[in-house]
Amino acid sequence: MQKIIIAILSSILFIILLSIIVVGIDTKSNIRKAPKDIVNQLGNDSVKIKSSYSDEELKIDVYITKEGKIDKMDIEDYVLGVVAAEMPAEFELEALRAQAIAARTYGLAHKENFGGKKGPKAYGADVNDTTEFQVFMYKEDRMNSWPKKKKEEYWEKLTKAVKETKGEVLTYNGELVMAPYYFSTSSGKTEDAADVFSHEIPYLKSVESPGEERSRKYKSEFKYTYNQLADILNKWNPSLKIKSDTLKKQILILERSDGGSVSKMKIGEEYVSGQKFRTVLNLNSANFDIKFELNNVVITCNGYGHGVGMSQWGADAMAKEGYDYKDILKHYYQGTDITKLQVK
Repeated sequence: MQKIIIAILSSILFIILLSIIVVGIDTKSNIRKAPKDIVNQLGNDSVKIKSSYSDEELKIDVYITKEGKIDKMDIEDYVLGVVAAEMPAEFELEALRAQAIAARTYGLAHKENFGGKKGPKAYGADVNDTTEFQVFMYKEDRMNSWPKKKKEEYWEKLTKAVKETKGEVLTYNGELVMAPYYFSTSSGKTEDAADVFSHEIPYLKSVESPGEERSRKYKSEFKYTYNQLADILNKWNPSLKIKSDTLKKQILILERSDGGSVSKMKIGEEYVSGQKFRTVLNLNSANFDIKFELNNVVITCNGYGHGVGMSQWGADAMAKEGYDYKDILKHYYQGTDITKLQVK
């Protein structure tokens, strides 16, 4: 009994530690900034893909927040609403196709018959329509946010991307990929899941991701006075006892991941991860540099989001270079296959 209690407490502690991770995607649409179900996915048991599925098995329950109700819909309708919300319609068609497959895989990974489990934030559904999972938008809501002249063109383009990849999902060794993460912008290289989530995921390795300089969040700058930064850090952790006049000596970057993110730093006498520092200051990424100027501390971030999995702007850059959606997905999700689900 004692061993069981210790195991349960250890699991709870692990979940608490992982829940502080902040990730993000930046596009012109209502985009995820923090998929807080990371632990939920890492705890899932993937299952072998079956030879065929019924229509009912491919439906997904989506909790619609503003209406406070669950909408049961076909997975393809859900994917269309997610792609509309999660990636700019201006992106290349091949990038949108890649996004559709990642979104479809993500949605199914939360269904119990695909190895998922219901989380409390889904309110009895498989997922909700907010940043807790993937953002979902109905057609009317999405079209109302687009320029009048582009509405029909954009919707037709997104519909084409979803229809032409109907039923296709990411698999690894014949099993559904349970962590098809994606994010907005890299700094030229993605991150290894082990460096960000402290959890090894074989298909989420660091890869090159060039051509993302077009993204508005490729570089971002955050400026603080010495007093401001000291106050923020002391409010977060009073035991740090940071002083503005010695701040330069009290904040040190010690280690970086292969993808460039800060993996270890020292604040006062405490050692913290770059992801935690990012969370405290609400930075755009954990890939940052700190410059101590005469009157201010300037933090420059490279990229936007957690950096794991498919970079959306990187996917668009690959598409512009002539790569198709299969090339894009196999690049960002190493060792995976694209499998088409058959309907009975």
